[in-house]
Amino acid sequence: MSSQYDEIDWSLTTWEGSRRAQLRQWCKLSLRERLCALEEMGELAQHFADMREQGRFQDLSKAPNDDTSGEPEK
Repeated sequence: MSSQYDEIDWSLTTWEGSRRAQLRQWCKLSLRERLCALEEMGELAQHFADMREQGRFQDLSKAPNDDTSGEPEK
């Protein structure tokens, strides 16, 4: 095996490990950065809600005939 595999922190490859890593990164942010991130997440959620209302957001888990192209139905 190459050194590339030796450098991977395999504890981060589980759901729990990934969540812990996200929380560690979040805790490193300043208050200003956290507030900015929350505002951006809110704006993104509103954008997705608007897209859903306009019919521009397709739920691929409910796509007919296993169509996962992402193209809106015509």
